[in-house]
Amino acid sequence: MLYRLFHPYDFAPLYAIEELCFQPPLRFSRAYMRHLVESAATATWIAEEDAQMQGFAIVDLDPAAGKPVAYIQTIEVTPASRGKGIGGQLLLRVESSARNAGAQSIWLHVDVENLDAIRIYEKHGYERQGRAEHYYARNRPAFVYAKTLDES
Repeated sequence: MLYRLFHPYDFAPLYAIEELCFQPPLRFSRAYMRHLVESAATATWIAEEDAQMQGFAIVDLDPAAGKPVAYIQTIEVTPASRGKGIGGQLLLRVESSARNAGAQSIWLHVDVENLDAIRIYEKHGYERQGRAEHYYARNRPAFVYAKTLDES
């Protein structure tokens, strides 16, 4: 598996994965996704095998309040590629990008029913900080997870 940063030509296959992983109204719009991947305040990592995108992750850096705080917008892996450690590897890469940007912590929202993602976050040292009711469309709640980033 090759892990690399996003290039503009990656948008179509990236959005195709978004469409595979999420149905409306839970899916990011094409315009919002383009905004995320083109922002100077984000890092987008791609997982690719045999020139086929298998997944991606986007981390957003908030330069406010002195040290940036990183927020994981999304980590998505194609259904056929799940269970191979790709999500965990993408998580390590967005953490590295956050750390390199000076972030001291990283956080995210995760659907309370997404047990596979929750297991990955907890395995990588994320701790549940709370719950956000009605966070997702259709009034679905999310857990809030966070992790302090070391300097390694």
